Amino acid sequence: MEQIVNTLNSWIWSPPLILLCLGAGLYFSIRTRFLQVRGLPEMIRLMLSGEKSAAGVSPFQALALSLSGRVGIGNIAGVATAIYFGGPGAVFWMWVVAFLGASTAYVESTLGQIYKETDDKGQYRGGPAYYIEKAMGQRWYAWLFALVTVVATGFLLPGVQANGIAASMTNAWGIPPVATATFLVIALGFIIFGGVKRIAAFAQVVVPFMALAYILVALVIMFLNYAQIPEMFLLVFRSAFGMEAAFGAVLGLAIEWGVKRGIYSNEAGQGTGPHAAAAAEVSHPAKQGYVQAFSVYVDTLLVCSATAFMILSTGMYNVTDPEGGMLFEALPGVAVGPGFAQNAVEQVLPGFGAAFVALALLFFAFTTIIAYYYMAETNVAYINRKVHRPWLTLLLRLVILAAVTFGAVRSAEMAWTLGDIGVGLMAWLNIIAILILQKPALAALRDYERQKGEGLDPTFDPDALGIRNADFWRKRD
Repeated sequence: MEQIVNTLNSWIWSPPLILLCLGAGLYFSIRTRFLQVRGLPEMIRLMLSGEKSAAGVSPFQALALSLSGRVGIGNIAGVATAIYFGGPGAVFWMWVVAFLGASTAYVESTLGQIYKETDDKGQYRGGPAYYIEKAMGQRWYAWLFALVTVVATGFLLPGVQANGIAASMTNAWGIPPVATATFLVIALGFIIFGGVKRIAAFAQVVVPFMALAYILVALVIMFLNYAQIPEMFLLVFRSAFGMEAAFGAVLGLAIEWGVKRGIYSNEAGQGTGPHAAAAAEVSHPAKQGYVQAFSVYVDTLLVCSATAFMILSTGMYNVTDPEGGMLFEALPGVAVGPGFAQNAVEQVLPGFGAAFVALALLFFAFTTIIAYYYMAETNVAYINRKVHRPWLTLLLRLVILAAVTFGAVRSAEMAWTLGDIGVGLMAWLNIIAILILQKPALAALRDYERQKGEGLDPTFDPDALGIRNADFWRKRD
């Protein structure tokens, strides 16, 4: 079974997917005239706007909900994994993916807003399955994405988060994985049976607080380790282009693992962000596109970079040799994962690092599991649109609780491989779709900028832009 899973993962994460992710990001950057740079002030302004309703959450809540899916195990253990397999240069390629991916996040999230709808409970629902059916007219493709997403976010991906939490708790306090799994299942059950409003309210409080605390600790470590910072940046850039002799053997792996772990962490193009984007109450779809583009920066350029800087500035990492053995080994006997970050903080702040990183990982990964449930539930809602099957939602809840239990006690390697398969399948399906369906998102951007230039608070009229099947906006008062 393990060999089959590894083979399937290698097929999915082949060079064509790496090129597709980078190429799509570059293409959308050009088509949006590098929105991720020139639109930064507008992103911050919109993030703090206060629109919300009984049907939708505020833009900031949608951002927090999206970040709860983006900021998770990938920001700590994922960064460590990228460095372990691809060397320090993998961090540079994570930055590249984030910079280019911000434009991809704009396109997919704006599409999520344009083609959203209201469910039978009066709450906004949307995502790739919705815009694939409405804009592309290919219901089979939409169903395929929905089914893949339910499997990925309901079963494959939660186990990775649970596994990281369990490993960090064992490293910090010796807590058995079974005890961690029991706690997670009880806490998760309370949240997911409360609905999207409870999920968004929880994420709004927890995610910004923990992300800020984590970044502040990283800044303290860099301040105390300031003499190593110039060499650390040189090491990252030299390794990224194969100019560092010690890590020349992993140049190709630096790109592969930087892209793979970058997408796993910031989720740009994966198709998860549009689910949270569609839940926001806004007067124009482009508003949430801007906000979700900013979330990619928060995830990778801030939180992932915080982990990378802590690990690299203290030298607390290992790099494996693809031919066998180690290219660099500062932590003999320490498995790749949260232990790298825990040892990095311990190196500078003894007695504090293991516990702090374990707590950060607990909140990051737990909120990610909650976000995964929301995404899976949204796709179950899509499947249930024509024929109501209430048992599917209950089954999903039981499956995700089982996946968390199983993930907490299984091997880390298998957990990550299954997670990579889920991410890769969603990325293949979604990036191809948004490349085909880009026109409405780009038209919405031009319309938004035109109205802003006229001093208006932009509103959206799909008919004026020639956008069909945007029924929610057409019927909106």
